[in-house]
Amino acid sequence: MNKDIVVQKYGGSSVANIERIKAVAQRIVSYKTNRQDVVVVVSAMADTTDELEQLAFGVAQNPSEREMDMLMSTGEQISCALLAMAVKELGFDAISFTGAQVGIKTDKSYTKAKIVKIDARRIRKALSANQIVIVAGFQGVTHDDDITTLGRGGSDLTAVALAKALTAKVCEIYTDVEGIYTTDPRIDKNARKIPLIMFDEMLEMASLGAQVMQPRSIEVAKKFNITLHVRSSYSKEEGTMIVKENEKMEGVVVRGIACNKSEAKITICGVPDKPGVAAKIFTEISKVGVSVDTIVQNVSHTRQTDISFTVPKASLNKALQTTQAVAKKIGAGEVMYDKNIARVSIVGSGMRSYPGVAAKMFQTLAENKINIEMITTSEISISCVINQSLSDKAVQTLHKKFNLQKV
Repeated sequence: MNKDIVVQKYGGSSVANIERIKAVAQRIVSYKTNRQDVVVVVSAMADTTDELEQLAFGVAQNPSEREMDMLMSTGEQISCALLAMAVKELGFDAISFTGAQVGIKTDKSYTKAKIVKIDARRIRKALSANQIVIVAGFQGVTHDDDITTLGRGGSDLTAVALAKALTAKVCEIYTDVEGIYTTDPRIDKNARKIPLIMFDEMLEMASLGAQVMQPRSIEVAKKFNITLHVRSSYSKEEGTMIVKENEKMEGVVVRGIACNKSEAKITICGVPDKPGVAAKIFTEISKVGVSVDTIVQNVSHTRQTDISFTVPKASLNKALQTTQAVAKKIGAGEVMYDKNIARVSIVGSGMRSYPGVAAKMFQTLAENKINIEMITTSEISISCVINQSLSDKAVQTLHKKFNLQKV
């Protein structure tokens, strides 16, 4: 009889030190004792990724992306080998693998590679030999056998992709919080744990700044309908189930509030108001690999207009240089930037059928003297770009206004 396969992913804080690694080993073994096959994906130990990055920039001003992937992938290999040793110490057989060893093939987009296919035969062979399989997350290999990484938070993607390849019963994401909350509990202590959330809502929250899961991993889980269970590695409590749809979810207008403080705004003044100019600007920016988010263009009354847009803070210098060059080419005016912005968003699938949600959000911010610089909407979210110094206040007041606090 085939045993159920459970895929588990443990984040960096869950394997931060020897004591935590031993605690994770105990938890894994408890599943094996319950006659389940266990495949575990681990991140690098807490802070390791940042330390490796510092080393790289210590020796090179602009390290090559291929070599960065070679370096960054080592963090996960350390934690997966240590975890396998800890499991063996408890009297259970375990084996650790790199992404390459378990057949995770990717494209050649270094530092943000996409998984092309997974050959799970080696994992299945180890499971049939009654071994607990521990896989280094965040990494794969190209067809030329070059090591690649899957972007920050990529271990989530490894776990979801393996759950699909192995047709696992569930994919459990272990972290240092007890699930998905209505907002960041560090910003509002009255944040409430959400027991059940839809893929669309979770994807929107993750994309807009909630840092519990990597957005790409949720996209894959949604595509293949893989149930995700986000829970704490510090307790046995049930966490948050991320699912396709559920009748219990009807009627919730706003599910949660996200805040992203890692963006910057660029404004090009005096842009000639003629066809094709915006295309020129954003084509040049895309060529240097910078992703643009919110774009606002003022109405022109003088054959000139201002265009503002947001980019990740990490890409600001690159985006600024390119923008200044293209502004010169098209005969635009000054290029300005602002690093002190934040995006505050409300998310909920119920917005589709409830009018007046946007008005309520804008009114709440106005009552609290919080000026809105930019607005963007989707079918299930509304985002406002505001001054970063007011972002915590904005989150707290909106959280209260939409009745999301603990009961």
